[in-house]
Amino acid sequence: MSFKKVFVLAIVASMSLTSLAGCGGNQSSEKPAAEDGATTKAVTTKEAATGPSGEITVLTQRTDLVDTAFPEYIKKFNEKYPDVKVKVQGITDYHGEVKMRMNTSDYGDVLVLPDGVDKSELPNFFEPLGTVEEINKSYRPMEAKTGVEGQIYGIAPVFAINGVVYNKKVFADAGVTSIPKTTDEFIAALKQIKGKTDAIPLYTNYVAGWPLNQWEDTRVNVAGDSDYLNKMIDIKEPFAPGTPHYQIYKLMYDVAKEKLIEEDPLTTDWESSKQMMADGEIATMVLGVWAVPQVQALADNPDDIGIMAFPSTAKDGKQYVRVAPDLPLMINKNSKNKEAALAYFWWFINESGFAVNEVCIPPTLDGEMPAALDAITEAGAVLFTEDPSPAGKEGLLDKIDQTGEVGLWTQDFKYRIIEAAIGNRPDSFDEIMNDLNTKWQKGQKEVLGQ
Repeated sequence: MSFKKVFVLAIVASMSLTSLAGCGGNQSSEKPAAEDGATTKAVTTKEAATGPSGEITVLTQRTDLVDTAFPEYIKKFNEKYPDVKVKVQGITDYHGEVKMRMNTSDYGDVLVLPDGVDKSELPNFFEPLGTVEEINKSYRPMEAKTGVEGQIYGIAPVFAINGVVYNKKVFADAGVTSIPKTTDEFIAALKQIKGKTDAIPLYTNYVAGWPLNQWEDTRVNVAGDSDYLNKMIDIKEPFAPGTPHYQIYKLMYDVAKEKLIEEDPLTTDWESSKQMMADGEIATMVLGVWAVPQVQALADNPDDIGIMAFPSTAKDGKQYVRVAPDLPLMINKNSKNKEAALAYFWWFINESGFAVNEVCIPPTLDGEMPAALDAITEAGAVLFTEDPSPAGKEGLLDKIDQTGEVGLWTQDFKYRIIEAAIGNRPDSFDEIMNDLNTKWQKGQKEVLGQ
């Protein structure tokens, strides 16, 4: 949510793992992907004339939705498939318990893929949904997570993005009429907000620490290159001027140095910050889309809260936003009612509206986008998914990071940047970047032998 990108659990874990299943789109279950069919046997047999029937069990880690949202989803599903009884089972220790149950054939009929299952093992447990080529005609790519030997075994019901969560009313009150697309425009907008409103232009959430790592999650957006992380493995100085990381953290440094953040970063509070943004006391925070509904729930007017692309424009004049799949939805290959399970699966992916309800991007390429993403849609930002690691490069980026003690996903050097910017440390920004390059090269040498 890395979503590293996490969605619920210690907040960081709450960033990318909050959803059970996906939604959006206008395709029917009878045509789960393209017209030429990206499905297995489901809803294409003679029995489809009368529709599937029987009982299926859906496993979910979203225990908060079992007695709230899911009854309504099932009601809508049953309007189309009245003869299928759906039982939703919420599991608190989802990943641990479901992996244990996978030692048997009894792990539900439809379920979210638990963490820690090796991708090569997917064909042993789950039903194939179609070929990579077929699925990619209608759905956002899933090959990196659930593709095995040309087949797709799961589709994420929602896709998440990272950017800048903002209060639209504060922007309007400050007279900021267009969404910033560059760092210079963003800083100018923050200065305008500071001068014309009482809102804190950008809230760092320094004390919580983990929100600072949300800035790291914008690196591929700034690069505008779906293959950037694979290339970064061999880059000697990924923190040099002009690189994505330099641009990202120079913005962090500059907004702090220009006093466009909270007056005393050492006194920030995450829970309070959500209410403050909802009340118009904070203009922006660099976070994932997962934070939008949390803030909206606290706002008198939820429509005031939205998310914009990170303020960076590529050389081609376009903004890029990486969309990351959440936990994929799967079909148990041992299901005794596979037809009904597949009917529910495709209905949930294509027709339930789950992604819009969760303020996330739908898995269908033509799916409805939540209103909170209007700033991204109207900016014409290019949505893309990250390229999977090629054979031999899996995990190398993390190994270099950890071996060199760079700390891409820790807040240590982010603390240093903010402290230097507000005058609590003597370091210059370039000194901090040079230190990170040195650590990166150390990691490269030990991991790659370079």
